[in-house]
Amino acid sequence: MAAAQDPYAALRFREFNVFLGVRFAMVLAWSMQFILIEWFVYTLTKDPLSLGLIGLMEVIPSVGMALFAGHIVDQREKRNLLLACILAFSVLSLGLFILSLPTVTESLDQGNLLAGIYTLVFFGGLVRAFIGPTIFSLIALIVPKRIYPNAATWSSSTWQLASVLGPALAGFSISWIGVHWSLSLIFAFSALAFLMLLRIGRKPILNPKIGEPVLQSLKDGLQFVWRTKSILGALTLDMVAVLFGGAVALLPIYAQDILHVGSEGFGILRAAPAVGASITMLGSTRFPLHRNAGRKLLWAVFAFGICILVFGISTSFWLSVTALFLSGAVDGVSMIIRQTILQLKTPDHMRGRVASVNSIFVGSSNELGAFESGLAARLIGTVPAVVFGGVMTLLTVGATAVVSPRFRRLDLSDEVEVSEAAP
Repeated sequence: MAAAQDPYAALRFREFNVFLGVRFAMVLAWSMQFILIEWFVYTLTKDPLSLGLIGLMEVIPSVGMALFAGHIVDQREKRNLLLACILAFSVLSLGLFILSLPTVTESLDQGNLLAGIYTLVFFGGLVRAFIGPTIFSLIALIVPKRIYPNAATWSSSTWQLASVLGPALAGFSISWIGVHWSLSLIFAFSALAFLMLLRIGRKPILNPKIGEPVLQSLKDGLQFVWRTKSILGALTLDMVAVLFGGAVALLPIYAQDILHVGSEGFGILRAAPAVGASITMLGSTRFPLHRNAGRKLLWAVFAFGICILVFGISTSFWLSVTALFLSGAVDGVSMIIRQTILQLKTPDHMRGRVASVNSIFVGSSNELGAFESGLAARLIGTVPAVVFGGVMTLLTVGATAVVSPRFRRLDLSDEVEVSEAAP
């Protein structure tokens, strides 16, 4: 059965199933940790800017190190590199657990406590700079090329499923066992991911330019992305949309001060976008999105902006949940299309560097978006800040559609057919 007709094609490879387990555990741990930190910090400060600073502290190292990390990933064996990243994350999660000890929080003044939290978040950003490119590169070494589109969909779906459960579990665990003991779960999940990853064998290094000078390596990676307009267009569109549509960073304010729903409601709000995205991604395993990909991507980001506007002005909990759910559903479309473009158009020896550019454009824009939202909320108020983000997203889509007719016509059908014909 052809890969495009078999929705479970990638799942027929044992190591890919192990890989999905590793990714699920790590994304669950990471998404829970971010939510717990948000709640803890806002409870301490009641300052929206403090939420934005969490994102800023992570994005500075993840962006600053991204290109260098991509170079390292292309030069190193991927399985062991990912093991090192998970080990570093485990150490940082243990540090946050210690900082949240009641005896520690009572003995430190607020400034020193926040400094400790932001420092650990900063080093977490360094780890993140390596994790994304390593995972992206490892997928291509586990499944054959003809399975790439299906594998990318399942990998993204696993990411979204963990993103659904992570915030919800964080919200409920805050209520059940408090922030401190909730952080112990993060260490447990990362340890589980480490053990599972040992079941994947070491992989060959496919880069023919081992030992290539760093500057030349980075230049080649950037030039490839710049020349490949489908990659550049998709990354730019998503970056601007996520940057200005980062309403989720303000969810603690909505949950506590606008909707008045407490930690349980906060968990539901935080999970709603990922629930929508998960449904979209699971559906895409049977109904691929590669035909008319450019047009679909533009419409998806436009709908995302509308959802953010509705959420921003809503004072009804369930209307807010619905808007966030739909925003996740359409965001899932853009994520699948972007990942398919990257997997199909990136050569094996350059996957680390291209994934690093992707993390700069898209992954780190989440944290920059969190900072932008927190700063805007501080300056003009929470609701106006979210509405502003939705409007900017709509304007970005309109500008892209007008100035890039070639991107509007982007269709991935030929590339998918070629990948299916590959051995």
